[in-house]
Amino acid sequence: MSTVLILNGPNLNLLGVREPDIYGHTTLADIEDMCTQSAAEAGLSVRCVQSNHEGELIDAVHAARETTVGAIINAGAYTHTSLALHDALKSYDQPIIEVHLSNPHARESFRHLSYLSPVAAAVIAGAGASGYVHAVEILAEKLRAPTTATN
Repeated sequence: MSTVLILNGPNLNLLGVREPDIYGHTTLADIEDMCTQSAAEAGLSVRCVQSNHEGELIDAVHAARETTVGAIINAGAYTHTSLALHDALKSYDQPIIEVHLSNPHARESFRHLSYLSPVAAAVIAGAGASGYVHAVEILAEKLRAPTTATN
């Protein structure tokens, strides 16, 4: 079974209790379960990684290069600050879906810039926890689509 990397950055381990007015009451474990179920329906499995440390996220991307068929990433605050994570994802030759629980463009101006969007095939923002399920669906669709060679 093909595996999808689901990568979550800093503070996402506190989902459900940290700023529920912004991020909701759904926990990261709930989101991982939702993704596991959605992926299974598409014939995929998931590998979930959460870290509050930038280097661990980069290591997870490097390790996934040869073992996964796509990635879903919510890098938290590293979305707006990490050129290193951008570079790691740029070296990942599979489709990437960027996810945000809230809509960063409706928040503080420093959240408007994403270093990850340029390497993402799609971006989902403001859909809450269901954004992850949509990301799995989009990724599964992209993986089913035939690829065409270009000269």
